[in-house]
Amino acid sequence: MQTVRQLPELRDAISGYRAAGERVAFVPTMGALHAGHMALVAEAKLAGNRVVVSIFVNPKQFGPNEDLAKYPRKEQIDSRMLSDAGVDLLWLPPVEVMYPEGHSTNISVAGVSEPLDGAARPGHFDGVATVVAKLFNQVKPDVALFGEKDFQQLAVIRRMVADLDFDIDVRGVPTQRDDDGLALSSRNVYLMPEDRTAAVALPRALGVAARAIEKGDDTEAALATARASLEAAGFEVDYVELTDAETLGAPVPGQPRRLLAAARIGGTRLIDNIAVEPA
Repeated sequence: MQTVRQLPELRDAISGYRAAGERVAFVPTMGALHAGHMALVAEAKLAGNRVVVSIFVNPKQFGPNEDLAKYPRKEQIDSRMLSDAGVDLLWLPPVEVMYPEGHSTNISVAGVSEPLDGAARPGHFDGVATVVAKLFNQVKPDVALFGEKDFQQLAVIRRMVADLDFDIDVRGVPTQRDDDGLALSSRNVYLMPEDRTAAVALPRALGVAARAIEKGDDTEAALATARASLEAAGFEVDYVELTDAETLGAPVPGQPRRLLAAARIGGTRLIDNIAVEPA
């Protein structure tokens, strides 16, 4: 696996792939890799001749009171995992390469970025859209893979790609879960043992609510029950909402729906989501 930290070396490598007529599959990450990330890498290997993975902890998507400083960084372990998985190139840019002095451009995706985490974390999705646009311009992939666990992020990126005419196939990969159902996340390492045990209430509450909604029970009652069960398990609930799966606005009859939630337990904020069949 080739590891590069500067743009000229990255561009040389990508140019070599292009000259050979190879298809480039790209997995952007913030590191602290786990089985969820490796599922993206596995899909990327099926989607392209060359697999590029980036690791960049993006300061622009963290709020002033969020966990940028303590966000887990495991470069050596991550690098070994990626090399063992057959990744061709690891893009490891430092902050000064991604955001050189004088950087002043920001990308904002209206609509889909505004509810849910957009309301709870102002500016977060501007930071996501900006860094992903830069990564797309740097790597120039044919296909890019993102986990469905961060479902609103995926929706924002798809909207940005469509609006800005990126010639990139953006693919979502199903959420990877522990045996008890908790979605894999780099932030799970923050959970104390008792909080990790209680955290399984999140996917369980979503599953119960989704089944109730699909069989025709009152949506607001199902959402209220989910919130109450999370609070009983020790969560502080940010939101539990049913949305249209594409726009993240109000559900549209006959269209796919998504049930999304964010909640804190023991100081750790977890997110999850589940598909809900159209009404």
